[in-house]
Amino acid sequence: MNKDLICYFSASGITKEVAEKISKVVNGDLFEIEPVNKYTEEDLDWTNKNSRSSIEMSDKSSRPKIKNKVNNINDYNRIFIGFPVWWYTAPTIINTFIEENDLNNRNVYIYVTSGSSSVDGSLNDLRKVYPNINFISGKRFSSNVSLEEIKKWVDNE
Repeated sequence: MNKDLICYFSASGITKEVAEKISKVVNGDLFEIEPVNKYTEEDLDWTNKNSRSSIEMSDKSSRPKIKNKVNNINDYNRIFIGFPVWWYTAPTIINTFIEENDLNNRNVYIYVTSGSSSVDGSLNDLRKVYPNINFISGKRFSSNVSLEEIKKWVDNE
């Protein structure tokens, strides 16, 4: 049986909305990549070099802790991982998720939410750090993406 897992980290709710739409299109299970310590507005202030997100993103070894684990990762054929683009790449909590789950030789699809940054920086960086994962493709979505647009992306990959 083909099963899909739609994972997402959402700091403001936009990535969660996109994840829910992808889940509808592929009839997949949702999993929130939820930090143990939620991000506050101050944490997300990218203009402040001392904000939590700025500190995490400047330290490539940063691995924010996640509340829950995927217990049955091997039950899924396709894994979609979504997140907002931070500093032109994936937030370090995505590294935590990938390293806590065996995704080697798995088909992984990356989707991002961003006002202007493309998915390319995130996808290229993840491919470099995790060469044993089969990153199929990546796509940037706006919060008002249609189910048809998502279906077109999923069907063409």
